[in-house]
Amino acid sequence: MKIGFSLPNIGPIGTAEALTKVAQRAETLGYSTLWTIERLLYPLKLQKPYPGTPDGHLPEIYKQVLDPLDSLTYVASQTRKIRLGTSVLDMPYHNPVVLARRLTTLDVLSNGRLCVGLGLGWNKDEMDATGADFTKRGALADEFLPLLKAIWTTNPVEFHGKFFNVPKSYINLKPVQKPHPPIYLGAFVPAALKRLARLADGWNPVFLPVPVMAEMFGNIKKMAEEAGRDPSTIVMVVHAALEIIDKALDKDRAIFSGSLEQISEDVRACAKIGADEVFFDPAFAPGGQSLDRWLSLLDQLRGMMTV
Repeated sequence: MKIGFSLPNIGPIGTAEALTKVAQRAETLGYSTLWTIERLLYPLKLQKPYPGTPDGHLPEIYKQVLDPLDSLTYVASQTRKIRLGTSVLDMPYHNPVVLARRLTTLDVLSNGRLCVGLGLGWNKDEMDATGADFTKRGALADEFLPLLKAIWTTNPVEFHGKFFNVPKSYINLKPVQKPHPPIYLGAFVPAALKRLARLADGWNPVFLPVPVMAEMFGNIKKMAEEAGRDPSTIVMVVHAALEIIDKALDKDRAIFSGSLEQISEDVRACAKIGADEVFFDPAFAPGGQSLDRWLSLLDQLRGMMTV
């Protein structure tokens, strides 16, 4: 199983120095992938609760966010082998034609190192700010993904749908990776999981206990088979939001929280249920806005690569 690490593009830690040092240290230590996250606003009164905290509040580090693709492009020029991923870009905020060009450019400039994590988004305030319709996210995604693939794999390109229309046109810039960079979806509800099974290359869960992930991943593979796909081609890349402390927590702890040994147990459990990769994200943990802490964790957690 591969082990990746987040790139510090959120919070005050998000600086050119931090991006460079974390990216280069991760590559030197043999990590598989670097991942960025997307956030646009820090609303004073959220319309929808944030799913990553018990009380639904939005962590303050989201008040400052570097663009996820620009951050990856920046470190692409300073690394040579480590793969570069988004976890995740929210489809309703983007035009797929424009996004396809940005993603293709990154894949070309990095010599084929891009992984594309996409999601529907949960933040209605950001949807309102970008002109997206919160109630039509799923229907939009049903066109968004096929259009991305069409742009990446056909020439000339033509697409006609309810949300997007592309007249028959040449788009000669194509990704280095064939047929296209891998697409992972952050999906949790049945309709989104079914879409993943039909259209994506992998699943990118976060915050879920191991037994829940195992059951959902099994269901995804069944749905892929029902859709006429080879279920073995669907992979799971787990986003591990870290909370490491000095002593072990009780059995009711959240996944990837507790002592280093408990984190290691969670990684082994993910490998056992068939995860292709786990990537660590220390941004929300105590000390998560300290560059020294990130660099220290890169050294500490490298042992997980032997799991």
